[in-house]
Amino acid sequence: MNSDTVISVEGLGKCYRIAHQGQERAKQSNTLSEQLQRAASAPVRWIRDRNQSTTSEDFWALRDVNFEVKRGEVLGIVGRNGAGKSTLLKVLSRITEPTQGEVRIRGKVASLLEVGTGFHPELSGRENIFLNGAILGMNRHDIRRRFDEIVEFAGVEKFLDTPVKHYSSGMYVRLAFAVAAHLQTEILIIDEVLAVGDMEFQKKCLGKMGEATKDGRTVLFVSHNMQAVSTLTTRCLLMEKGCCKKEGTPADIIAAYLDSSSSSGDGYLAEKGRTDAHVMSARVITSESGGTHVYGQKLRCVFEIWVPEALLNASISFQILDSLRQPIVHAWIFDSDIPLLRKPGVQKLECTLPSPRLYMDQYSISIYLADTRSKSLIETVEAVCPFQIVMHGMNREWAWEKNACKYLEQWSWSLE
Repeated sequence: MNSDTVISVEGLGKCYRIAHQGQERAKQSNTLSEQLQRAASAPVRWIRDRNQSTTSEDFWALRDVNFEVKRGEVLGIVGRNGAGKSTLLKVLSRITEPTQGEVRIRGKVASLLEVGTGFHPELSGRENIFLNGAILGMNRHDIRRRFDEIVEFAGVEKFLDTPVKHYSSGMYVRLAFAVAAHLQTEILIIDEVLAVGDMEFQKKCLGKMGEATKDGRTVLFVSHNMQAVSTLTTRCLLMEKGCCKKEGTPADIIAAYLDSSSSSGDGYLAEKGRTDAHVMSARVITSESGGTHVYGQKLRCVFEIWVPEALLNASISFQILDSLRQPIVHAWIFDSDIPLLRKPGVQKLECTLPSPRLYMDQYSISIYLADTRSKSLIETVEAVCPFQIVMHGMNREWAWEKNACKYLEQWSWSLE
């Protein structure tokens, strides 16, 4: 472990023993009264069931993980749910003991893995700041020196002397992040807890993490927000089934993660066996794999509609929704434009958006099948086919900022 390395992980593994009861025993209720009734009515069978051995298996949440983190580096850790990211952070934070391998850490660690980690629910916000600071190895003088900054950042001045058990989840995470970010530890470990806060607070948190790295602190950051990972991190790990599958630049790892996450399940398929008129399937075909679409590139939406008999005066439309489920774009087609669904069976339609100017965000679509003559909706399919817009290959004098807008219109300027 050289002088620039602050975290060294070699051959790390974490195994959990999972127990399984026998099938018959698992089906039985285990309340005391029911156990006594079975014992009285069938004592031999009850004894046999009680003595039935439970089976178990080993589940490796982490296996043979190896990497190093340099001082001042911001390491992003990405992967699908269940990949082992949170378990890895718990081992690095010394919350969980590894089953095998070695972890060497040089410096004090502040970790924010769950909402309110290290908080005592009966103590006030003020008392928990000092308690959490002490847990992180800070003396009382250092905590007092940072106290006002922590309170101002968290925005909990009015509730400072209220027990934190009465805090909302948003207040909890604001105070927890404020303590971890402001106390002078060399290493900051953050799991996907920022999603609890509102947009304004998330922006503050990301700004604070940027400041921490400029001060030479090392940050480990787990997130499903690929824009945040791309903006903040200097290097990334891709976790898959408890293993470190790939290591490299944020751009390379994000591309590999999005590619591995792509599947036919990202589209929409109706349940089988339906006999009424309905949307059978829907897909959004993006410019890149993994449901990723580059701003301004052609976007295609493909639909399969089934009708048991001819449907005159049909209308099919869809909306593109942002991450808050707000409609941003609305596209439609009427039977008067193109003859639609005039024969029973399946009809495939494709809508092409030549150059959509959606700003970077997570998006989905809602689909509407209607009868224009009766002015009635036959079916609505809500918020399916998720995809995300990225701003790859575009240059600007300042950084792309999350939530700056929803749509970029074309414009022209003149100077007189």
